[in-house]
Amino acid sequence: MVSNAPLHLKPRKQPRQARAAATLDAIFEATIQVLLVDGPRRLTTTRVAERAGVSVGTMYQYFPHKQALFYALNERYLDALAGKVEDACRARHGDPIDRMVEALVTTYWNAKTERPNVTRALYRSVAELDNEALIEAFARRADAATAAMFATASDAAFEDLATVNLTLLTTIFGVVRSVFERNLPIAEADAVLRQLVMMCVAYLKAARVSASGRRRGSAQLAAAST
Repeated sequence: MVSNAPLHLKPRKQPRQARAAATLDAIFEATIQVLLVDGPRRLTTTRVAERAGVSVGTMYQYFPHKQALFYALNERYLDALAGKVEDACRARHGDPIDRMVEALVTTYWNAKTERPNVTRALYRSVAELDNEALIEAFARRADAATAAMFATASDAAFEDLATVNLTLLTTIFGVVRSVFERNLPIAEADAVLRQLVMMCVAYLKAARVSASGRRRGSAQLAAAST
């Protein structure tokens, strides 16, 4: 994921060979493990290097301090998350909106809950970081993927798709984050998930235009493409 990271948070170098990439994978996994045990405040690059089985010098070749390490870890996480959202949206082009919403919410939810303790640790790790560029890069990809999907809905069209899409994503992301921050039990979290899908589908149905509006929108789209 391409983000305009602040200069002091950029890694010193990028892996160019398989062995270097494997070393970086080990560093990231070790960072997660130390985060889970010690939390972001007590984590040190020395502890991570020991856990990863690399020298402090090797660690320093990539990350000058733990803030840069946290930034890179979250960038990798958001890149993978954006990829999952994009794949799910492409697979639902042409579907009715209820199936689109279910796929979008479920994909985002499953990605966040695959390793829920890791998700919580990552939320904590960026508390003191300037992560605006990361969020912006992720949002651009999510906005583009979901808008492209909803533009193909078989049972709906939207006069202001950009605003509808932004409202929907803001709702989904906000609700899921709240579930993690409140550390809800599994049963309650699953209930919220079902309600979230219902709420999003109802919103899209309320926001869609009439059949005549869909025809006008199709005509405008065709005219714009010629």
